[in-house]
Amino acid sequence: MLKLNPDIEELEGRLYKAEMLLNVAKTVSSFDTIDGILKTLIEVTSKELNADRSTIFLNDPETKELYSRVAQGDFQYEIRIPNNTGIAGHVFNTGKGIIVDDAYSDKNFNRSIDERTGYVTKNIICAPIKTGRGEVIGVTQVLNKKEGDFIESDLILLESITFQASIALQSNQYVEQMRKKSLQEMHFLDVVSDITSEIDLGTLLQKVMAEATRMLNAERSTLFLNDEKTNELFALIGQGLGAAQIRFPNNVGIAGVVFTSGETINIPHAYADLRFNPAFDKKTGFFTRSILCVPVVNKNGKKIGVTQVLNKRGGPFTKEDETRLRAFTGQVSIALENAKLFNDIQNMKNYSESMLESMTNGVITLSEDGKIITCNTAGLSIMNISIDEILNRKAEDFFVDTNSWVLDKIKKVEETQHIEDMMDAELNFKGKRVSVNLTVVPLISLEKRKLGAMLMIEDISNAKRLKSTLSRYMDPSLADQIMQDDADILGGKSVIATILFSDIRSFTGLTEELGAQGTVGLLNEYFTIMVECIQKEGGMLDKFIGDAIMAAFGMPHPHEDDEDRAVRSAVSMMTELSLWNICRQNEGKKTIDIGIGINTDWVVSGNIGSPKRMNYTVIGDGVNLASRLEGACKQYAVRILISENTYKKLRGTYRIREIDRVIVKGKTEPISIYEVLDYHTDETFPNMMESINHFKYGLLQYREKKWDNAIKSFEEVLKLNNKDILTTIYIERCSFYKNNPPDAKWDGVWIMTSK
Repeated sequence: MLKLNPDIEELEGRLYKAEMLLNVAKTVSSFDTIDGILKTLIEVTSKELNADRSTIFLNDPETKELYSRVAQGDFQYEIRIPNNTGIAGHVFNTGKGIIVDDAYSDKNFNRSIDERTGYVTKNIICAPIKTGRGEVIGVTQVLNKKEGDFIESDLILLESITFQASIALQSNQYVEQMRKKSLQEMHFLDVVSDITSEIDLGTLLQKVMAEATRMLNAERSTLFLNDEKTNELFALIGQGLGAAQIRFPNNVGIAGVVFTSGETINIPHAYADLRFNPAFDKKTGFFTRSILCVPVVNKNGKKIGVTQVLNKRGGPFTKEDETRLRAFTGQVSIALENAKLFNDIQNMKNYSESMLESMTNGVITLSEDGKIITCNTAGLSIMNISIDEILNRKAEDFFVDTNSWVLDKIKKVEETQHIEDMMDAELNFKGKRVSVNLTVVPLISLEKRKLGAMLMIEDISNAKRLKSTLSRYMDPSLADQIMQDDADILGGKSVIATILFSDIRSFTGLTEELGAQGTVGLLNEYFTIMVECIQKEGGMLDKFIGDAIMAAFGMPHPHEDDEDRAVRSAVSMMTELSLWNICRQNEGKKTIDIGIGINTDWVVSGNIGSPKRMNYTVIGDGVNLASRLEGACKQYAVRILISENTYKKLRGTYRIREIDRVIVKGKTEPISIYEVLDYHTDETFPNMMESINHFKYGLLQYREKKWDNAIKSFEEVLKLNNKDILTTIYIERCSFYKNNPPDAKWDGVWIMTSK
């Protein structure tokens, strides 16, 4: 066998290598995917280096991992390892190829893979994949040369092969990255489109959290929204945390810092950052490694919340993760605001519906075309109907017959757009009569567009029956207060009031003449007339005391003219009594006479009595003085006496004369008393004003101890009205003092010795 010249062998070897490398360059350049290039390179390197197997790892700069794709049947999967581990990681980072004759003795070799797969690695040759600019984009690793060990020329050949393929690998890697990004963008848009179409806040948050977790390959994510009412960040759900709501001040923790500052926070090692609070981890058992938290900002630049993603798988969060999460939250921020607004409106709607259902008043709403669209439970009960009998019916078809007056109110509201009320009206449904207060309110949108009307129905049937019953036993105004549940009215309190007492003269003799039945009939008729005079002036009937009447003005509600009301009531009582007496005379019955005393002062009002029997009344010196004045009417032969307390507060003009200064029984201070004469006619008191003037001058002379002058003035009164008994009383007093002069301390005050 002939031996070739060594130079010829070397030349042929070079030609083969050149042709092989040229074929590699042509072949890999014809592929438009990385998978085809990787498959070709693996076949070529294994063949040319006479090795058992080959693997090509490319670097993923985003994840800082070396990855390789392995075909298994019809499927393909990726192997990924950190780009700083193992022999491949060592070569990638140093940029220098190596030959390892004994894999298990090399410190960089990771034998766990052999242990897991059962494969035995003997020797290794590994070369970096470099571009023309010297950039390392991956490594090629060849295992177990079939004959002998790998030598330096094998490394040179491997580096040559990878260099020829590097341009195609880098180009296709770039194309693949672009294609991947394009697919991601398409998926991103699809996800955003799906998410932004959701209006339910809970469902929307679930979708946002699920996508944020998937998109960033994280373990957990939470979206916190800001509650502007409470200045709190809240989350309705947290991925992996269940559906419990979380709330905390919007300036607390990492989420609070991001929300207040508007800046993204990316923490690769949570426990090494002082801003991180490990208490939550301790409570939940979760271990937080890395955190990415970005503000959620709407299109107007307003911060509405933050998104927090935890524990990226495979390493810390990257700048690209920050960008993607900001873009994602920016896209969904509008949907979040809309969903939050919808949630607020839904909550408000639920609150309104709950409030309407809890109301005791009936509420009915009408649409713009007059159709009944809602009616609460109270309304159904008041009208004695079912929900099917009213909903979606026209108001004109529902409020018919005796209830048609409701339509008039509705039409008036439609025309005027003003509230209409109807107090103490009657509705009739299925034979059930209901007393109601009705209010019709126009419904108007923010744009001032008519939306319809709302009917408020208050059932006052029971209240009317109760008030009617109470009014038979107490003053109607007091009954009103009790019906309004005014608890204060029954408690003791001091008030200024005007008290009126009246009493029938010589009643004992009258009862003996009339007998029991006649007396009761007389009193019932008399009290009916007198009470009407009191109540029409707003007075409160306190009680009947035998034939006497006690009333109060200024209770339970005070008026500015309570004194005048009391005086007008007294005048009316006397006038009505005169008319009644005329009727009695015509019937052959005896007439009756009364006296009235009025005083204004502080009194104590309240519910007084025992646990078994209570009475709302007034007590005090102010009450006692009014009673004394009523009694004094007998002594002065007059019918209406008022105290100076009342006289000074009168607003109206009355025909009044001062008749004396007295000290009533039980008191030490004198008080002026006055007679009200307005009930008199020209027949009962002729020449009244002239008489009043003469009487006034006579009283002045009397108090100055000028007895003759006083008697002369009083006699002038009698000439004008010879029936004025009070004047006769003063003439007798003057005659007495003229013959029995009082001492120097006498001041004209009369001391009353009887009640």
